[in-house]
Amino acid sequence: MSIDKITDKALRLSPHDRAILAQTIWESLEDPYIVSSDISDEDAITLAKQRDMEIERGDVVPLSHRELMARLRE
Repeated sequence: MSIDKITDKALRLSPHDRAILAQTIWESLEDPYIVSSDISDEDAITLAKQRDMEIERGDVVPLSHRELMARLRE
């Protein structure tokens, strides 16, 4: 079943059932605050600054959250 179908069915649930579903899914994640990465904090900050400059110069166009999520679902 696709994410879109699951989302559609989940949104038809009562608010109480959606809350239980959301909590169940959240708790199924091992640790949502730990992101495994091979990049150091210093390198991540440098990369973030570089990306910010690219956006400010107009070299790249940022995606809205909605557009990003739509692309990820494809």
